[in-house]
Amino acid sequence: KKTMEFPTLLNDRIIRAARGEAVDRVPVWAMRQAGRYLPEFLKVREQYDFFTICRTPELACEITLQPIKRFDLDAAIIFSDILVIPQAMGMVVEMATGKGPHFPQPLRLPSDLDRLNKNVDIQKELGYVMEAVTLTRKKLEGKVPLIGFCGAPWTLMSYMIEGGGSPSFPEAKRWLYLYPKESQQLLTAITDVCVNYLVAKVNAGAQMLQVFESHASILSQSQFREFAQPWITQIVERVKAALGDKAVPMVYFSRGGSYALPDIAKAGYDVISLDWTIEPEDARKMLGDNVTLQGNLDPCALFSEKADLEEYTRRMVDRFGCKRYIANLGHGMMPAFKPESLQTFVDTVHDQSRKCLS
Repeated sequence: KKTMEFPTLLNDRIIRAARGEAVDRVPVWAMRQAGRYLPEFLKVREQYDFFTICRTPELACEITLQPIKRFDLDAAIIFSDILVIPQAMGMVVEMATGKGPHFPQPLRLPSDLDRLNKNVDIQKELGYVMEAVTLTRKKLEGKVPLIGFCGAPWTLMSYMIEGGGSPSFPEAKRWLYLYPKESQQLLTAITDVCVNYLVAKVNAGAQMLQVFESHASILSQSQFREFAQPWITQIVERVKAALGDKAVPMVYFSRGGSYALPDIAKAGYDVISLDWTIEPEDARKMLGDNVTLQGNLDPCALFSEKADLEEYTRRMVDRFGCKRYIANLGHGMMPAFKPESLQTFVDTVHDQSRKCLS
């Protein structure tokens, strides 16, 4: 298989930080940096619905590049959604404006597993993502690396059973108690698709990968060990094995999963991304010095006055330190944020980290 020709990477700061190498300043990006807080995003969104953008490589590329044109970010993340995997497995997912995802026919009984396509032809079902990745990698012209991502198996499973977002996901939890064996079968099927999808993304041009565990907070520690841990471990091991010397750094982000950090550390990701509920010092103590940390400013700090936001950001950088660290928010950008607040965050990270590295 021929390797694609891509422009030379001019800023590899985030890749170096992920590998634990020296950097000249702390790299920074923000989850959902391409999103509804940007007026230029809303302009595209007025003309096209959400999944049309995901499925149209030119549009996904344009939106991925919007924050890169505006801010001094150290990474781009391909515009897509974690729910393209349930779609590829044969489920209908709708995105209602302001309401989030909706599955008209969620999985309610183990017999519903028969409806799923478990042998997903990645190129056929998700080729549009690969096209968007390749196009964006070229259009970036080496300015910053491109991150690809997927949802973690438990998070995808909980959406597929619940049928949408929920504070406590009772239907999905019900499966863990009533149908533990079938739950594991479903997690295995999802994991197989995730692995092939992430490998395809790297082959298409992604230079780093992130696995998003959005629903860690509703599991107990023992449930995390039984229904999350084995599959996130499989993903990192199998993706790296499949890619061999083309393997890229891999990040695991869990929202509300700080209780599981000692377990997460065993999975083998290069970078562990933290939400805002854990203190940097505590995370470092739990995880040691051989892993890069990413995070973890409370996104709502971006509502602050500029001087306060600068102070919160400086304090965050000082507490994490400049080695093996990627600055980010503890979750994604919100539609109500002003673009200037992200500007302040990014610039302050760079200024403060130059001080701690000089």
